[in-house]
Amino acid sequence: MKLFVTGGGGFLGLAIVRQLRGQGHEVVTFSRGNYPALDQLGVTHFRGDLSDYAVLRQAITGCEAVFHVAAKSGICGKYEDYYLANVKGTENVLQACRELGIRNLVFTSSPSVVFHGKDSEGHNESILYPEKYDAYYPQTKAIAEKLVMAANDISLKTVSLRPHLIWGPEDPNFLPRLFQKSKAGKLRILGRSPNRVDCIYVDNAAKAHLQAFAQLLLDPSRVEGKTYFISQDAPIPIAELINQLLATGGFPPVTKYLSPGIARFAGRFLETAYRIFGISAEPAITLFLAKQLSTSHWYDISAARKDFGYEVDVSVEQGMERLQAWIQDLQRSEPGDWQLK
Repeated sequence: MKLFVTGGGGFLGLAIVRQLRGQGHEVVTFSRGNYPALDQLGVTHFRGDLSDYAVLRQAITGCEAVFHVAAKSGICGKYEDYYLANVKGTENVLQACRELGIRNLVFTSSPSVVFHGKDSEGHNESILYPEKYDAYYPQTKAIAEKLVMAANDISLKTVSLRPHLIWGPEDPNFLPRLFQKSKAGKLRILGRSPNRVDCIYVDNAAKAHLQAFAQLLLDPSRVEGKTYFISQDAPIPIAELINQLLATGGFPPVTKYLSPGIARFAGRFLETAYRIFGISAEPAITLFLAKQLSTSHWYDISAARKDFGYEVDVSVEQGMERLQAWIQDLQRSEPGDWQLK
């Protein structure tokens, strides 16, 4: 098939593109930048912004299905920027599907859309959206997820996935930032509670998207209009996960602690100060991040297992081995402060 992937040059998007190409599909990608890895995979790439409908429609014309992966993530910034990318961008993708007769859409959402700022252990997809959000990313992703689920009908079949804390080789965001903070001595464990969280290795997350898509083609009634949590199904204390990731880069474990109350106060104070003084840089901590790092949040993935056969292919241990091997290859080819690039 000829398939369209938004954000195909990103971390998860590239993994999805690789697996689609491995199955023999023709792939068209749409991102704001240029990515040599996409050229190497033999895909057709369009450069543009999701909020520009004319460019998006031109790129998507002729495709048979869509993987809508692109989004503006992060913990700071202007609401307008998040809204344009995550809400308006999703509206444009849905409009293009309608106008061009595209019948299937897989959407990448996030568990943060149902994060209430407190412990959430073993909940399934029946968990409600919070009344208030502490960051624009989950707020706008929740709006987009609702749009995608509401769009499902006889002419357009949709399904949404919520991968939690994606990690693995080629991560351009979370891992480099983690290494930078470790190098600067700025990492702290918030509180003494285990605070177990879900995570997911990038290839497992990509595989889930392909499985959900296959189910849409085979029997959409099982998944259409629904949203699913996907993860390693192995909740892990967040400090243990962070220390394992640090170890793959040769960094020492985090041993210093900080009170969750102090972290939340600092996050609220810094966000307010940055907003008042018009500071565009990202604060060292935000209220949303402090809540994420000081609570347990892991979810029941049995619905994904039952409805489209999701199973974990790569364990946490195997993933860490692959990540370390990738980092070691980088160290050999790019000696020096490669972690900071």
